[in-house]
Amino acid sequence: MKAALCYELGKPLVVEDGVTVDPPGPGEVKVKVAATAVCRSDLHAMEGVFPAQLPGLPGHETAGYVEEVGEGVTRVNPGDPVCVSAATVGCGMCPNCISGNRSMCMNRARPEPRHHTKKGEPISKMAGPVGGFAEYTTVQEYQLVKIPEDMPIDRASLLSCAVITGFGSVLTAGVKLFSSVAVMGTGAVGINAIQGSVFCGACPVIAIDVLDNRLEAARNFGATHTVNSSKVEDLVKAVQELTDGMGADYVFITVTTSSNDIIRQAIEMSSRRSVIVRIAPGARLAAPGERPAEDIEWARPLVQFGTQRMVIGTAMGSSNIIVDIPRYIALYKAGRLKLDELITDRYPLDRVNEAIESLQSGKALRNVIVF
Repeated sequence: MKAALCYELGKPLVVEDGVTVDPPGPGEVKVKVAATAVCRSDLHAMEGVFPAQLPGLPGHETAGYVEEVGEGVTRVNPGDPVCVSAATVGCGMCPNCISGNRSMCMNRARPEPRHHTKKGEPISKMAGPVGGFAEYTTVQEYQLVKIPEDMPIDRASLLSCAVITGFGSVLTAGVKLFSSVAVMGTGAVGINAIQGSVFCGACPVIAIDVLDNRLEAARNFGATHTVNSSKVEDLVKAVQELTDGMGADYVFITVTTSSNDIIRQAIEMSSRRSVIVRIAPGARLAAPGERPAEDIEWARPLVQFGTQRMVIGTAMGSSNIIVDIPRYIALYKAGRLKLDELITDRYPLDRVNEAIESLQSGKALRNVIVF
């Protein structure tokens, strides 16, 4: 079979024939991949932002069909269409699952490499335990959600990451009717945070980016206002003016590099009783000793007397995918969730590097590799 492999960080993927994948073991499922969207987390992995062993196999926003099931698998059968996600359904029995936090399942295993090069070398999965840039992959049953047969498979792939991360973070944050929202970054995750905020009844919903084409897309997904941060003197002031001087009740940070300065801006543009959500992949604060101590001044608004600001983080939107993905499908079928408009273009696996380049340039929201 064919797979797009990363042999060297920062270099184009190599589409290689003759790759093999192990049959499913206990609790595992072999999936015939039908569609995998290109996510910026894949790019981060290929650039070395996330630790990975090489050769590696990116791709994690995936949908396909069950090919074969291993011993003990009960939730899916051969032929079933499924979303394949780096998120987890959860074991259902650990303390986190029992308390309703299935995305934080404590029994989630880290599988050994299941793919091998034509020379027999093990291939590690990158940007999550999926391996979606291959014609077949073997994953844990917990990573699968069965979907209706009439759900378009390319649009279903978007539910495995972009939608559950962006829209899901809005639900996790608890966006309320008539609240104000600012979204920093309008890639596919930010766009879904926007349409999730609109769905929850927020107004205004402010999209922030440096690319005008992305801001135009944001309006198409329901943003009431847009701000090109490269064209305003004071981003914080611009957001405050759009919220009657109050600041945004919810701020979502979806930009790929979440520096201390960006977090400072997010806090300062927020209201005194706000929730700031960091959903950027790989985002982190500076480590102790990395910056002078006085740089912590950006956090002062968090602890000012009389404020109730909170900063939270989400992983894949902290979604309960076994429940949430079917709900998103229902919204899509009812015309209340935009998926078709998220797809900029479709590419065969042989052109995966073109799809990646298009995303890197900012031209695409989501490109999908179709098999």
